[in-house]
Order: sequence, then C-alpha cells, then structure tokens
Amino acid sequence: MDLQLYIGGEWTDGTGDETYEIRSPVTGEHIYTLPKPTPADIDRAVAAARAATEELRHWSAFERADLCHRIARLWAERVEEVARILTLEQGKPYHAEAIDDIAESGDYFSIAAEDAKRLTGEVIPTTERHRRMVTLRRPVGVWAAITPWNFPVMIPMEYVGPGLATGNAFVIKPPEFTAWALLEMAKVFDEAGVPPGAINIVPGGGDVGAYLVAHDGVDAVGFTGSSETGRKIVASMGLKRSIMEMSGNGPLVVAADADVEAAATAAVYGAYYNAGQVCCATERVIVVDDVHDEFVAATLTAAERDVRLGDPFDPATTMGPLNNEATAEKMDRHLADAVARGAEILTGGGRADGFPTSLYYRFTVVDGVPEDSALSQEESFGPVVPILVARDDQEAVEIANRSHLGLQAAVFTRDLSKAWWYADHIRSGTVIVNDSTDFWETFQPFGGAAGTDTGWGRQRIEEFTDLQTVVFNLDDG
Repeated sequence: MDLQLYIGGEWTDGTGDETYEIRSPVTGEHIYTLPKPTPADIDRAVAAARAATEELRHWSAFERADLCHRIARLWAERVEEVARILTLEQGKPYHAEAIDDIAESGDYFSIAAEDAKRLTGEVIPTTERHRRMVTLRRPVGVWAAITPWNFPVMIPMEYVGPGLATGNAFVIKPPEFTAWALLEMAKVFDEAGVPPGAINIVPGGGDVGAYLVAHDGVDAVGFTGSSETGRKIVASMGLKRSIMEMSGNGPLVVAADADVEAAATAAVYGAYYNAGQVCCATERVIVVDDVHDEFVAATLTAAERDVRLGDPFDPATTMGPLNNEATAEKMDRHLADAVARGAEILTGGGRADGFPTSLYYRFTVVDGVPEDSALSQEESFGPVVPILVARDDQEAVEIANRSHLGLQAAVFTRDLSKAWWYADHIRSGTVIVNDSTDFWETFQPFGGAAGTDTGWGRQRIEEFTDLQTVVFNLDDG
C-alpha cells in the first residue's frame, strides 16, 4: 500500500523522491510505502497551520467545542477498523489493547470540547476607578507535535484534542514506521470539517523532526519520547513554548505490609502491557527484604497465569511482539549486562522461536538486579520485571530516587499513612498507590517531576493558551 502525507487538508506524495518501506512486526510482511517529507513539505505544512490558527482563534469556544464533538462522534465509528491497522503496524494485541487504545484516543476531543467552554479569564482589580482590567485566553498558535511509536494515535491526540479546542493548529510528526493508523484517522478530520491546515501529518525520522522543531513558523513544541531525543529538541528549538514528556523508569515499591499477590499481578501487568513499551511500565520493582521470597513466587505465578505471547490478532493473546529491532536489541543488551553483574533470570530472557519475526520476546523476570546495571538505571522498554531488594522503606525510597528519571511510580502498602509518606518522599510526577505503574486516565495530569530528566508541562487545556491582559480606560475626560 502507498500512503501519502496530509498537508493543508490535502493528501500528497510530497516534493521528494525518497520513501520509507515499512514491514509489520507481527508478520514481517511489507505493509506500506511512505514518502519522506522534504523541507519544502514541512514549510508548506507550517504555513497551512499558520493560516488555520489565524482562522480558528476567532471562532467562539462553542464553535470549537462543536467541532471537537463532531470529531469524537465520527471517531467512534472507525475504532475497530483503525485498531486493526494499529495492531498490524505496532504489534499490540487487537482485542486486549488496540481497540481500547483507539477508542480512548477519541475521548480527548469530547473532554476538550467541554473544557474549552469553561475556560475563563478574570476581572482584575485596579487602583483607579475609571479603569477595568481583564484577562483572556488566546491560542498559542502553531504547534509541532513530535510523537512516539508506542501509542502512535493516542499520544498525538493528547496534544491535538485540547489544542484544537483552544484554536491552535498542528504539524504532527509521528515515526515513519507507525504512521498508518494516524493517517487513516485524518479522514475523520476531513469529514468533521476541521479547517484545512489545522492538522497536518508528516511522518518521518529524526531529520524531519529536527527541521520542524527549529522552524521559525512554529510557536510551540509538544514532545513525547526519550530523554535523549528531548535534549536535542530543547537545544535546537529556541525560545518556543513546550510540553516535554520524556522517559520514565517507574519504580514499583512493595512494602513489608503490602498485598503481595496484588503487587505481583500489577508488576507483571506493567511489564507485559504493550510488551513493556510504555513510558510508565514496570521498569524496576523495589521489594522490601521481608517479603522478597513471597513476592518472587507470586510474580512467577502471575506471569504464568496472565501472559500469553502470540499472534496479536488472536483473542487469547495478551502480549504481542516488540515493535522494532532497536528496542529488541536494547532488551538483549540490558539482560546480558544484568547477568554479567550477578542478576539471575528466573523465566524468559530472550527472543522466542517459532514466530514470523524475531521481535517476539519472552516475558522475563530477573531477580537480584544490581542497582548500577543498565536494567535498573535505564528505560529498557521491554517485557521484563527487574527485582531489586531494599532493607526497609527508607532504603526503598532512596533506591527509587537514585534515578535521573521521575515520571510515574507505584507503591503497595496497606497503611494509608505509609502511602502518604511514600508519596511525599518519592520524586515522581505521579505516585500510584496499590495499582500498576501503568495506571492511566485521560483526565490525569501526566508528566515528569522537577529535577529529573523526564520533562515538564502537562497536556491540560490551559497549557495550549496564552494569557492576554486587556486594560480599558473608561475616563471620557
């Protein structure tokens, strides 16, 4: 299949000759060819976005809300069809994950529609009786949205939903190897009556993103991805507004008084959901020594019970393949490093045989993980439960915080006071009590903690607006 770029409300092959040839991680078969955007294509997309936001900024909040509600209604009609595309190009199980993934992506429009109608300014007191001072919310303008391959539809819509509802326009750059489902959903934008240029989609690699974020016509950057890429974006984007949501190394802490079976189930889920390719996955489990043996046994039981690696279109499958070879190779390196440093692989530990591609990875549990290993210090992004041991709660917090990342953490305890103590002491943008690090809600303010390399900002509707102050002089003399 030949796909096209979506620029200015039109489908185009672009102005270049280079293309991407994309194969499915599920079957290994070629699934589409995609044109590589050129600088001229990006220039056109930015110009179209500028024209669209100059129109949308003058729409009333209720007009923009109606538009978002139309998108949400039409979106719901395409869920199962587009979920199949998502599974084929990304690898996540169709029944267990992809359908909900696409359905939830449309929720961002209905939520933003209602939020926009309630986004108000203020009347500010002044020192002079003949003056009036008010604040208004204005759109920021043109956004570059640089989004990852693990949730190639949902994450862009985290930006587009609230951004469109407040009058902004977008140039979205998803990775080239998970672009099909998002491009398919662009048909919804056309049918809903989105102004041409308000949403542009130009999939590509790092060179496409680098040109886009440094573009003089871009007012703001929304980025979700690795901290390494985020540093490059921050260094090149100049004085632009930004929301930066970057890597996580989510610790799940199991206190001595925890419901150990529930903690093990949550840890396993957080490692097999989307094959561990989630920024808030179970990247580290820090277990207080008193319950270590019980937790290990419960984790192996939960893994045997809950994880079914296989064809992601099979209803029985709970875990599909990894998306790409770079991610699989990182898993290989991290496991080899952990074993070399003394860790013990209890189950799994490598790629599975008998599948159409080499990206199917066995669910893995590793005990005795050294704190200085790559498996502990870095984001592995694969189906692995790395177990570290702490003497007590204090040491568990210290281990959790000895990381340059701080996105989402979890703690299991039956003691409410202890739960609050952990929340006060773990440096993380979110702390989940008695649930998986992979807990997620569309209403959740999600992002990194200050002082970490996980970023800043939240995809909340206020972040897509600029506060303007207007002062009236009512003195007629």
